[in-house]
Amino acid sequence: MIDITIHHQLLKLLNHYLIFLYFRLLYLFEQLKLSKPTLAPLHVWKAYEQLEKATGSPKNELTALVALVRRVLRIDETLTAYDKTVDKNFQNWVFKKQAGTLKFTPEQMDWLRMIKDYIANSFHVDKDDFEYDPFNKNGGLGKYYQVFGDQYEVILEELNVELIA
Repeated sequence: MIDITIHHQLLKLLNHYLIFLYFRLLYLFEQLKLSKPTLAPLHVWKAYEQLEKATGSPKNELTALVALVRRVLRIDETLTAYDKTVDKNFQNWVFKKQAGTLKFTPEQMDWLRMIKDYIANSFHVDKDDFEYDPFNKNGGLGKYYQVFGDQYEVILEELNVELIA
């Protein structure tokens, strides 16, 4: 069994790596838009749809790019809208977490869904994002901490890693 401290440190390391990847994807996205507008992710998505079945539709250019990269790297068998991937991973994460004695309250589930939806649209969430919608309308970081207690950081790190896997 892995030590909880080591697990937390590994999650932090993975989270930092994913933030790095996120900024590299943003850079790639901007370069594609500037230098090759015809290769903008939504155009490429539409071309892929002509060649193979796609599941869902991307919500924006960035999530289209993430889904395309996942498909090209064969992480996904079919071209799948990023929010669909996040939804599936969220469902698996919640089931896994609640398989034991842990049971999320309805209020905790509301917060977890807000975080999931945020990640589905922006690839990542951190504590600073709690100053924005929808979090600030629901009490922000203070309320999130009140709902999850000392586990608030671990849960955020786990969601950032697990939902994009």
